[in-house]
Amino acid sequence: MEQDNNIKWYVIHTYAAYESMVKNNLEKMIENNGLQDQIVEIAIPVEETIVEKNGKRKIVEHKRFPGYVFLKMKYSDTMWYMVTNTRGVTGFVGPQGKALALTPEEVKRMGLEKVSVEDFHIQAGDNVRIISGALDTFLGVVDEVSAEKQKVRVIVHMFGRQTPVELEFNQIEKI
Repeated sequence: MEQDNNIKWYVIHTYAAYESMVKNNLEKMIENNGLQDQIVEIAIPVEETIVEKNGKRKIVEHKRFPGYVFLKMKYSDTMWYMVTNTRGVTGFVGPQGKALALTPEEVKRMGLEKVSVEDFHIQAGDNVRIISGALDTFLGVVDEVSAEKQKVRVIVHMFGRQTPVELEFNQIEKI
Protein backbone atom coordinates (compact mmCIF):
# COMPACT_ATOMS: atom_id res chain seq x y z
CA MET A 1 0.00 0.00 0.00
CA GLU A 2 1.46 3.36 -0.97
CA GLN A 3 1.75 6.07 1.66
CA ASP A 4 -0.90 8.80 1.37
CA ASN A 5 0.39 12.12 2.70
CA ASN A 6 -3.17 13.25 3.50
CA ILE A 7 -3.62 10.46 6.04
CA LYS A 8 -2.66 11.71 9.51
CA TRP A 9 -3.36 10.93 13.15
CA TYR A 10 -6.18 12.84 14.85
CA VAL A 11 -7.58 12.70 18.38
CA ILE A 12 -11.24 12.52 19.34
CA HIS A 13 -12.65 13.06 22.80
CA THR A 14 -15.16 10.58 24.24
CA TYR A 15 -17.24 10.20 27.35
CA ALA A 16 -15.31 8.66 30.25
CA ALA A 17 -14.88 4.87 29.92
CA TYR A 18 -16.57 4.86 26.47
CA GLU A 19 -13.35 4.45 24.45
CA SER A 20 -13.95 0.80 23.48
CA MET A 21 -17.60 1.43 22.62
CA VAL A 22 -16.60 4.40 20.42
CA LYS A 23 -13.97 2.26 18.67
CA ASN A 24 -16.59 -0.45 17.96
CA ASN A 25 -19.12 2.14 16.72
CA LEU A 26 -16.51 3.72 14.42
CA GLU A 27 -15.51 0.29 13.04
CA LYS A 28 -19.18 -0.45 12.25
CA MET A 29 -19.59 2.97 10.61
CA ILE A 30 -16.47 2.38 8.49
CA GLU A 31 -17.69 -1.07 7.41
CA ASN A 32 -21.26 0.04 6.67
CA ASN A 33 -20.17 3.04 4.59
CA GLY A 34 -17.11 1.50 2.89
CA LEU A 35 -14.70 4.03 4.40
CA GLN A 36 -11.67 1.75 4.79
CA ASP A 37 -9.61 4.12 2.61
CA GLN A 38 -10.66 7.16 4.71
CA ILE A 39 -10.11 5.85 8.27
CA VAL A 40 -7.26 3.34 8.19
CA GLU A 41 -6.59 2.80 11.90
CA ILE A 42 -8.27 3.33 15.27
CA ALA A 43 -6.13 3.16 18.41
CA ILE A 44 -6.68 3.23 22.17
CA PRO A 45 -3.13 3.16 23.63
CA VAL A 46 -2.82 0.96 26.73
CA GLU A 47 0.06 0.02 28.97
CA GLU A 48 0.39 -3.09 31.09
CA THR A 49 1.25 -2.82 34.76
CA ILE A 50 1.85 -5.55 37.30
CA VAL A 51 -0.43 -5.27 40.33
CA GLU A 52 0.08 -7.35 43.45
CA LYS A 53 -3.03 -8.11 45.48
CA ASN A 54 -3.29 -10.66 48.27
CA GLY A 55 0.14 -12.01 47.38
CA LYS A 56 -0.79 -12.71 43.76
CA ARG A 57 0.67 -10.84 40.79
CA LYS A 58 -1.65 -9.86 38.00
CA ILE A 59 -1.08 -7.94 34.75
CA VAL A 60 -3.58 -5.13 34.35
CA GLU A 61 -4.07 -2.94 31.28
CA HIS A 62 -4.59 0.79 31.83
CA LYS A 63 -5.58 3.27 29.16
CA ARG A 64 -2.71 5.72 28.68
CA PHE A 65 -5.08 8.52 27.62
CA PRO A 66 -8.50 7.98 29.24
CA GLY A 67 -11.31 9.70 27.37
CA TYR A 68 -9.45 9.82 24.04
CA VAL A 69 -9.41 7.69 20.88
CA PHE A 70 -6.84 8.14 18.11
CA LEU A 71 -7.79 7.95 14.42
CA LYS A 72 -5.45 7.63 11.45
CA MET A 73 -7.57 9.11 8.71
CA LYS A 74 -7.92 11.32 5.66
CA TYR A 75 -9.61 14.42 7.07
CA SER A 76 -12.51 16.10 5.30
CA ASP A 77 -15.69 17.94 6.32
CA THR A 78 -17.71 14.80 5.54
CA MET A 79 -15.44 12.66 7.74
CA TRP A 80 -15.61 15.26 10.52
CA TYR A 81 -19.43 15.10 10.39
CA MET A 82 -19.55 11.29 10.38
CA VAL A 83 -17.04 10.89 13.23
CA THR A 84 -18.51 13.61 15.47
CA ASN A 85 -22.00 12.15 15.02
CA THR A 86 -20.88 8.70 16.16
CA ARG A 87 -22.45 7.69 19.48
CA GLY A 88 -20.10 8.45 22.39
CA VAL A 89 -17.89 10.96 20.53
CA THR A 90 -17.91 14.48 21.99
CA GLY A 91 -15.70 15.98 19.28
CA PHE A 92 -12.25 16.31 17.79
CA VAL A 93 -9.37 17.73 19.82
CA GLY A 94 -8.42 21.07 18.32
CA PRO A 95 -9.43 24.73 18.22
CA GLN A 96 -13.23 25.21 18.18
CA GLY A 97 -13.72 21.45 17.70
CA LYS A 98 -11.89 21.42 14.35
CA ALA A 99 -9.50 18.53 14.00
CA LEU A 100 -5.81 19.25 14.51
CA ALA A 101 -3.43 16.60 13.19
CA LEU A 102 -0.73 15.24 15.48
CA THR A 103 2.86 16.00 14.54
CA PRO A 104 5.22 13.09 13.72
CA GLU A 105 7.03 13.75 17.04
CA GLU A 106 3.75 13.46 18.98
CA VAL A 107 2.86 10.24 17.15
CA LYS A 108 6.26 8.77 18.04
CA ARG A 109 6.11 9.92 21.67
CA MET A 110 2.62 8.47 22.15
CA GLY A 111 3.66 5.16 20.59
CA LEU A 112 0.83 5.08 18.06
CA GLU A 113 2.85 3.47 15.29
CA LYS A 114 5.11 0.46 15.47
CA VAL A 115 8.71 0.91 14.43
CA SER A 116 9.64 -1.46 11.61
CA VAL A 117 12.66 -3.69 12.11
CA GLU A 118 14.30 -2.11 9.05
CA ASP A 119 14.02 1.38 10.61
CA PHE A 120 15.34 0.25 13.99
CA HIS A 121 19.08 0.89 14.27
CA ILE A 122 19.74 0.26 17.96
CA GLN A 123 21.99 -2.61 19.04
CA ALA A 124 23.10 -4.22 22.29
CA GLY A 125 25.47 -1.88 24.14
CA ASP A 126 23.91 1.36 22.84
CA ASN A 127 22.99 4.12 25.31
CA VAL A 128 19.28 4.99 25.10
CA ARG A 129 16.66 7.27 26.63
CA ILE A 130 13.20 5.95 27.44
CA ILE A 131 10.68 8.27 25.78
CA SER A 132 7.33 6.82 26.93
CA GLY A 133 5.81 4.72 29.65
CA ALA A 134 6.31 4.61 33.40
CA LEU A 135 10.09 5.09 33.11
CA ASP A 136 9.87 8.12 30.80
CA THR A 137 13.18 10.11 30.70
CA PHE A 138 15.23 7.30 32.31
CA LEU A 139 18.57 6.48 30.68
CA GLY A 140 19.91 2.98 30.15
CA VAL A 141 22.00 0.59 28.11
CA VAL A 142 20.50 -1.91 25.65
CA ASP A 143 21.21 -5.45 26.83
CA GLU A 144 19.30 -7.48 24.24
CA VAL A 145 17.28 -6.84 21.06
CA SER A 146 14.43 -9.17 20.01
CA ALA A 147 13.46 -8.31 16.42
CA GLU A 148 10.63 -10.88 16.19
CA LYS A 149 8.90 -9.52 19.32
CA GLN A 150 9.89 -5.90 18.53
CA LYS A 151 11.17 -5.55 22.10
CA VAL A 152 14.45 -4.62 23.75
CA ARG A 153 15.80 -5.30 27.21
CA VAL A 154 17.36 -2.18 28.70
CA ILE A 155 19.43 -2.06 31.89
CA VAL A 156 18.30 0.98 33.89
CA HIS A 157 19.96 2.31 37.07
CA MET A 158 17.13 2.63 39.57
CA PHE A 159 16.95 2.54 43.38
CA GLY A 160 20.72 2.16 43.60
CA ARG A 161 20.95 -0.97 41.42
CA GLN A 162 20.87 -2.13 37.81
CA THR A 163 17.38 -3.25 36.77
CA PRO A 164 16.48 -4.95 33.46
CA VAL A 165 13.35 -3.51 31.79
CA GLU A 166 11.61 -4.88 28.69
CA LEU A 167 10.39 -2.16 26.31
CA GLU A 168 8.97 -1.89 22.80
CA PHE A 169 11.03 -0.42 19.94
CA ASN A 170 8.98 2.81 19.91
CA GLN A 171 9.58 3.47 23.62
CA ILE A 172 13.29 4.27 23.31
CA GLU A 173 15.60 6.55 21.35
CA LYS A 174 19.35 6.41 20.90
CA ILE A 175 21.44 9.09 22.62
